[in-house]
Amino acid sequence: MKGLVFTEFLEMVEATFGDDMVDTLIDNTNPASGGAYTAVGSYPFSELENMVVELSTQSKLSIDDLLQTFGAHLAKVFSQKFASFFVEAGSAIAFFREIDRHIHVEVKKLYPDAELPVFSFEEANDTTPFTLHYRSERNLHMLAYGLIKETLTYYSQPHSIELEHWQENGQYHCKFALVPKD
Repeated sequence: MKGLVFTEFLEMVEATFGDDMVDTLIDNTNPASGGAYTAVGSYPFSELENMVVELSTQSKLSIDDLLQTFGAHLAKVFSQKFASFFVEAGSAIAFFREIDRHIHVEVKKLYPDAELPVFSFEEANDTTPFTLHYRSERNLHMLAYGLIKETLTYYSQPHSIELEHWQENGQYHCKFALVPKD
């Protein structure tokens, strides 16, 4: 997993829970990297997973809540670091359509070894809302939920998000149905 995810996770932990919590997570999980992450490095996903579980234990917050909060944090960071993607899209739905067709293509150019989830979508019609599909070997659909929710906020486009998740053939799947709020 790319180091940017690790560095941003620890920044979120520091901002939300303080420096001591970062030290506690690193001390209690004893990652092989020693907890020294760089944004351009690559690290085992298990190190992040272990820190999220430990943060849940320490904070008494659910893993899903922590992942959602982290997803929202990442969306804010991405909207600043990669502002051109957000400006170019012009709306949340247009942005979501471009995740795999454009954004992940550009990420792969910068980080060829990045292991990214796969996103696809179904357009809205008379009976169903725009639906974003997530598929990954990692159970991070709640991180994606936080990213999606914060992206909708970025564009000031309120929606409720109905999600359905399951595991199939070693993959985690989630459908996010985006229902516009009046």
